[in-house]
Amino acid sequence: MTTKRQSTKRTLLRTISGLAALLGMGLLALSSSLPVLANPPAADSIILIEVAAPINPVLAAFITDTIIHANRNNNRAVLIELDTPGGLDTAMRDIIQAQLNSAIPTIVYVSPQGARAASAGALITLAADFAAMAPGTNIGAATPVSIGGGGGGGEGAETMMKKVANDAAAYARSLAQKRGRNQEWAEEAVRDGVSISAREALDLAVIDLISENREDLLRQLDGYKFIRDGEVKIFASAGAQLVTVEMNWRQKILNALSNPSFAYLLMMLGILGIFFEISQPGSIFPGAVGAIAILLALFAFSALPVNYVGVLLIIVAFILFVLEANVPSYGMLAIGGVIAMSLGSLMLIDSSEPYLQISRAVIAATVLSCAAFTIFAATMVVKTQKRHSHFGQDGLVGKQGEAVEAIDAHSGRAFVYGEHWSARADEPIAAGEPVEVVEVLEGLKIKVAGVASGKQPADQESKEDVYV
Repeated sequence: MTTKRQSTKRTLLRTISGLAALLGMGLLALSSSLPVLANPPAADSIILIEVAAPINPVLAAFITDTIIHANRNNNRAVLIELDTPGGLDTAMRDIIQAQLNSAIPTIVYVSPQGARAASAGALITLAADFAAMAPGTNIGAATPVSIGGGGGGGEGAETMMKKVANDAAAYARSLAQKRGRNQEWAEEAVRDGVSISAREALDLAVIDLISENREDLLRQLDGYKFIRDGEVKIFASAGAQLVTVEMNWRQKILNALSNPSFAYLLMMLGILGIFFEISQPGSIFPGAVGAIAILLALFAFSALPVNYVGVLLIIVAFILFVLEANVPSYGMLAIGGVIAMSLGSLMLIDSSEPYLQISRAVIAATVLSCAAFTIFAATMVVKTQKRHSHFGQDGLVGKQGEAVEAIDAHSGRAFVYGEHWSARADEPIAAGEPVEVVEVLEGLKIKVAGVASGKQPADQESKEDVYV
């Protein structure tokens, strides 16, 4: 009856956990449909988006939604203040599509001083109706980099990279042509990876103006012309109010998950939770946390250049750690696990871009922590296996008692550990003499031997061993 109740309780807990997970996913899906602007600003406002991060799918969705809502609210313009090292091609193209299809003008301002619009950021700047830079900033270095999961070589890979470069160059040239900017430079930025300063960008007609700050930017832009549907329109910035729009809580969380180091830690947490649930079935909580962490890590990896050989090495490392904890190999499996985890962690992100790399300090701390935990667990397992059992039938061996009646090789009785036992002995033992259990036989019988006078009881020895 007790077992059945426990089983029912575990089933109920699993059901509740599953419903909670479904509810959480439903809330996330609902929040994604909520408008970016809860209180739409006035129509004469200019929407400001501050971007100081790599371009990823979450950021692209945020910028795209903001541009769409700004068009619905008929705001004067969308101003993107940009400082980025680059990002994913697909995310960049989503942002550029929103820029090109916007009825209101879009402005990209590379700022503050010392900022950059590199790689994907350069093409986003080219796609803007008005492109501006602050002094001391730079733009360019838009050469595409392969971020596949393995990075093979050979003639096939070279041909594929050539196709990617040609496609990116044509895309950059078409953007420059549409906005009336320097097409030759746009192609050079992709093919040769050239990067130029703000002053050079202005001289080469890559951007429209240089501004010290936002106020100076809007003042200079007042009266600038832009084209929509073949019609020349004049942008009026005088009297416009800047309204900053930030990500909602869901977008901030998802954007944080796209950090390579955070995604790596999530994956480690997920694998630990799953393995703990496998080793201790019915725990529920570690398994639920592990499953959620794995799903979040998979989401983060969708925005990162993951090398799946690295993922497999990390999984192999955890398998070796679990084996070491259950089948001690004097540290050999643990050493193999440390090596596999170190190599897998270093190979996990297949990109040379610094902003896509996992922190070496995070890798070192994670590997050392997992290794220390595994060594500790293996040590405890070894100690447990060597320790004499004090419970059950095996715990009777070494216990002392008294012969209730004469004991020989065929019959006899002894009182040991608070109970009467059928006993046997290789040498006859008279009734009343002290005995010690040397073996537990089948059929609830024990084999005993006489105890020499002055010998310390075995259970007392074990107590001293435990409490010293």
